[in-house]
Amino acid sequence: MKIAYDHQIFGWQSYGGVSRYFFELANNISNNKLCDVSIVSPLYVNSYLASASGDLRVMGRKMPAIRRTGRIYRAVNQLLASPMMSALLPDVVHETYYSKKRQAPKSSRVVLTVFDMIHERFPESFSKWDPLRSEKEVAVKRADHIVCISEHTRQDLIQLLGVNQEKISVVHLGFSLTEAKKVGSCMARRPYLLHVGGRAGYKNFETLLRAYAGQPALAREFDLVAFGGGDFDAEERELIGAFGLSDPQVRQVGGGDSILADLYQRAAVFVYPSRYEGFGIPPLEAMSFDCPVVCSNSSSIPEVVGDAAVFFEPASSDSIVNAIQSVLSNDSLRETLIARGRERIKMFSWQRCAEQTLDIYRKLLT
Repeated sequence: MKIAYDHQIFGWQSYGGVSRYFFELANNISNNKLCDVSIVSPLYVNSYLASASGDLRVMGRKMPAIRRTGRIYRAVNQLLASPMMSALLPDVVHETYYSKKRQAPKSSRVVLTVFDMIHERFPESFSKWDPLRSEKEVAVKRADHIVCISEHTRQDLIQLLGVNQEKISVVHLGFSLTEAKKVGSCMARRPYLLHVGGRAGYKNFETLLRAYAGQPALAREFDLVAFGGGDFDAEERELIGAFGLSDPQVRQVGGGDSILADLYQRAAVFVYPSRYEGFGIPPLEAMSFDCPVVCSNSSSIPEVVGDAAVFFEPASSDSIVNAIQSVLSNDSLRETLIARGRERIKMFSWQRCAEQTLDIYRKLLT
């Protein structure tokens, strides 16, 4: 079976969840000797591709991720990828993002992964000029089969776009954050609560910040560390100051996987306040480092974490604080969550994700 992945995500994402997913998928499937697997991206900036193993073929050239070059790379990829795909003539083309333009030859079956319906559920969080919703709808209609990364996303897709449920399969993601390097410089000050990822809008960091600031005893004993998501912007800094907080009590930390792994290992609690996730890998990452998880009871998050977390209502500061304090004040509960987390993460691996996705490809060709 010839399988190809298109250029879209690899042409603009150096690191990130979506490109990690497609890289792990392609890399794992390429280990099957009955599969000929290619990533067709004439120009790419993605760093994961450098670690490709097995028989995965990367058809393209690594380019530097320099500002204002994205449009040039996209234009070149759109020009060159289609004839490369036609020459390759794959049986299955798995599109790596949403596009109105088909890259696959007419004879190829097309698979699309839908990660979430955030743009449809929270349109106020995005510009009215953002083309993603319309591009997603076209891509969904074009696909022969759709993979959703959670049952919750599948139900949203059926409800919001009216997609036939027979056209959709659910395949949970894996995770692969295993590198742990003792960095220490970001966290040596005091024990801390950890937040990971984006913070704006539905990510709900403001409510977590409000909950933290509203409990002086908690704020005296624990810092709040936000990994990733970029530096605090002016509005966030103003809000932090208005709550009577300051750096380093509340601080943003950037860096790679080794720093994140170290943060998970040292955190008192990992807090995931998001109002909506298509899946949510950070709770699994936290569990893999024996970090107890408290998280929202909304969207796909309960589907992912099962009984290995303490839940809260994401709109309620009191609910968030109560969940955090229930873990901080109860060693028995903490140990129970850690033990359950160790069992929970066994359900999620990139190998399992690849095997289930490969089954979908096979069924499309029968």
